[in-house]
Amino acid sequence: MNQWAPKSGRVILHVDMNSFFASVEIANDPSLKGKPVVVAGNEKERRGIIVTASYEARAYGIRATMPLWEARKKCPEMIVKTPTFEAYRKVSRQIFEKLGAISPKIEVASIDEGYIDITDCDEKLGHPIKIAEMIQSMLLEDLDMPCSIGIGPNKFLAKTASDMKKPLGITVLRKRDVPTILWPRKVGEMHGVGKKTEEKLNEIGIITIEDLAKSDEEQVQELLGVNGKSLRNKANGIDEREVDPSRMLSHKTIGQSTTFSFDVFEEPMIAEKFEALSKRVAERLIKKGLVADTVTITLRFSDRKTINRSKKLTTPVQQANEIFKEAFDLWKRNWNGEPLRLIGVTASQLNPKDEISKQLDLFSFEKDAKQEPLFETLHKLQNKYGEQVISLGRQKKKIDSNNILDILKSTE
Repeated sequence: MNQWAPKSGRVILHVDMNSFFASVEIANDPSLKGKPVVVAGNEKERRGIIVTASYEARAYGIRATMPLWEARKKCPEMIVKTPTFEAYRKVSRQIFEKLGAISPKIEVASIDEGYIDITDCDEKLGHPIKIAEMIQSMLLEDLDMPCSIGIGPNKFLAKTASDMKKPLGITVLRKRDVPTILWPRKVGEMHGVGKKTEEKLNEIGIITIEDLAKSDEEQVQELLGVNGKSLRNKANGIDEREVDPSRMLSHKTIGQSTTFSFDVFEEPMIAEKFEALSKRVAERLIKKGLVADTVTITLRFSDRKTINRSKKLTTPVQQANEIFKEAFDLWKRNWNGEPLRLIGVTASQLNPKDEISKQLDLFSFEKDAKQEPLFETLHKLQNKYGEQVISLGRQKKKIDSNNILDILKSTE
């Protein structure tokens, strides 16, 4: 180990599961092995979207975000599985429990990827490549989960390396490899550079990763803010971020409560307070980039008796209306009408939401899938009344609210 890395350096692995959702479905049903499998929304919806595809399906040109109808044209025999989110969470927990046995320095990046700092691992485990091979074999044999692993001196290079060979790849990317391997690539191919950032960089003549690495630091920072300096450093293979095991544990719960100055039993007043508390919890979740798997309410009665009631959610929540809906439901099901002196709302089992850009991951896909009936209705309205009639998020042309139900019914 010490012969492979500098004495003052680090050795970090990035473990990235291959076609995770599809792999879980295949592991649960071995008859699917070797077949084109996709995980997608409602099969009956023409506008259903694909969240992930097995590599057998990808061989047909099928990819994430592709509409089901388009994928069917490319591969009529593909097998469509609806998402089983609890199964994905369960397997994810099993994966990271196994990785944690290798090194305590483990950081969960998302449901299907994470970093492991193996710098201080027992030398008996062997060379970093041997450790990567051991992890890959362990996950494949124990859980039937394939993964690719990147090995590097920092998180950025390890993450970049894991993307270089899929499925079941193991790739080493050292800082000295950056000029020959990374610099010739387009800057948009760099991890952390989205489409809008790429466009901004292109406008000032930064086309390749080498251009970014050799760019004027002040100019890039002025263009992109604090993220500009970080991206420029990464283009030079520099990334000082530590593997942080506490990242998932720093916020166990986020809650808000209020004590009434007098006993309250009027439902409108209680509902209004629950809504206000849910909004404050949501604001803190959004600020910290977290979503919650569980919502809990606290009810304290006039006799000081206090009860807590929780609901484990199938879909993580972050927005105020989502939290209020669950809190309101818990209150209505557990309140006996007695006067209340205190109420509270708490979000727990917190996980970080995507921090860079919206990806079609567990959370965003589940939300997008829920909107498929809305997309379908909008599509029907646009076909009947023109594309300018209405759009998601803003009204293009005023529709008489008295007639909207008739319009919707006429599209059925």
